[in-house]
Amino acid sequence: MMSKAKVSSPPDDGFDIETSTLIIGAGACGLVAALAAVHNGQSVVVVEADAVPSGSTALSAGLIPAANTRLQRAVGIEDSVEQFATDIQNKAHNQNSPLLVEALAGGSAEVIEWLMDQHGLPFSLVDDFDYPGHTHRGMHGLPTRSGNELINALRAACEIQGIDIICNRRASTIHHDGSLIKGVSVSNSVDQSVESIGCDKLILACNGFGGNRDMVREYMPQIESALWFGHSGNLGDAISWGEQIGASVKHLGAFQGHGNVAHPHGILITWAVITQGGVQVNTNGMRFWDESQGYSEAARAVLSQPDGIAFAIFDERIAKIARQFEDFKQAEQVGAVVVADTVDELSNTLNLPAEHIRSSLQNIPLNGSDQFGRVFGDTPLASPYFAVRVTGALFHTQGGLDVNEIGQVYQSGGELFPNLFAGGGAACGVSGKADSGYLSGNGLLSALVLGYRSGLAGQKC
Repeated sequence: MMSKAKVSSPPDDGFDIETSTLIIGAGACGLVAALAAVHNGQSVVVVEADAVPSGSTALSAGLIPAANTRLQRAVGIEDSVEQFATDIQNKAHNQNSPLLVEALAGGSAEVIEWLMDQHGLPFSLVDDFDYPGHTHRGMHGLPTRSGNELINALRAACEIQGIDIICNRRASTIHHDGSLIKGVSVSNSVDQSVESIGCDKLILACNGFGGNRDMVREYMPQIESALWFGHSGNLGDAISWGEQIGASVKHLGAFQGHGNVAHPHGILITWAVITQGGVQVNTNGMRFWDESQGYSEAARAVLSQPDGIAFAIFDERIAKIARQFEDFKQAEQVGAVVVADTVDELSNTLNLPAEHIRSSLQNIPLNGSDQFGRVFGDTPLASPYFAVRVTGALFHTQGGLDVNEIGQVYQSGGELFPNLFAGGGAACGVSGKADSGYLSGNGLLSALVLGYRSGLAGQKC
C-alpha cells in the first residue's frame, strides 16, 4: 500500500467536527500527546487507522531511555542529562540538532515520572545489563518489557481521561490556509464514508515510511531486502503532507534496523543475549563482525551473510536475563530457542560445522578484544548453550519532518508552521543520517518527549 496523503483548502461548508487539538495516530507519541493536551485544558480528538491503537510501539520492547530519573537514583546510578545528550550525539557522529538532543535528553525524566505519577504507569529500571552506547543504565519499561503492554497502558490512561480515540479512521487530506492548518478529512475503513475535523492544532503522530517500499528503495536502498518488522500503516503520510505544504524534511536515510529477529518465527530476540557476552555466527559457523556496535547496525551485518541468516549463541546465565522480556519467553515457547549441552550437539542441532562453532566460541578473548575489535569481559560462555536462528529487519525510519524542541514543524524557508506539530516517526529524530546513528531507545524517546511537549504546547496556537 502506498501513501494517498493529500492536501487542500478547507471545505466550503465547514467541518463536521471541531476540536482544539487533533492528533493523527494512536501509538505512544499520539497517546502521550493526547494526555498532555488534556492536562493543559485542551479538547482532544485522536484518529487511528487501525481497529485498536497499536502502531510500531506495540511491536517494540517498550523501553524508553531517560536520564537522572528517581528510579536510577534509587539504585545508586548517578546519571546526567549532559551525559545522555553526549551519548546520543556520539552515536550519531554529531549529526543531530544540538537543541533537539538537549530537549529530548532533558525532557526524558520528566515524561517518565509524569506518566508514573499522573497516570499510574508502573515503570521500572532495566538495571541488569547494558545497552550499546549508553554510559549509564537508563532504560525504563513496564513489567513485561513489551511495547504491547506500554500501548495498552497508555490507551487505558486516555480512556480514564475521557479522551476520544476514533479508530478505523485513516487521515486522508490535510486542509490548510497558507501555513495555517485548519483541519483534516478522515476516511472510515468500515463504510468508506468521509468526515472532516477542524482543529486549532494538529499533531502528526502517524509514524514513518518503512511500510512504503518505494520510499525505502529511494531513501535507504541498503536495507530494502530486509524483513519489514514495523507497522504496515507506516506509509510516509506525514512526509507526503509536509512536502506538499512546504515543510522541511531531514535525514530521510536514517533508520533503526535489528539483526536479531528469530527466523522464520518473526519474534524479536533482545540484544541482551549479545551484550552480556553472546555472539553471532553465520551459516558457516563463523563470527563475522563486532556485535557490540549495536542491534541497528546488526541488520545490515546479518543480511550481508549467506542467505541473510545468522545464529545468536549464548548460555543459561544470559538466557535468565533475557527472560524478563515477554518476546524472549514467547520465542522459547514456540521452539525458536534451541538448547544443547555440548558444542557438538549444538552444531548438529543447527546443522553447522562443529569445528567452526568450536573455534568461534574458544577464540572469545576474556578481558580482551578480538579480531573485530569487540571487547569482552571475564565470563566465558558455558554449557548448556542456547542459540536462535535470526535475520535482519527494518523496524522503523528515523528521518522525517524537521521539528524544533517542542515538535513544531519547520517550513522549508526556516519559519515555523503556527499550529503544525510532529513527533515519533513522523518527525526527524536524533539518530543522525543512517542506521549507525541509532542509540537504543531513540525511537520511543522521540515519541514520548515530543508527544508530551507538542501536547502541552498552547491551548490554541
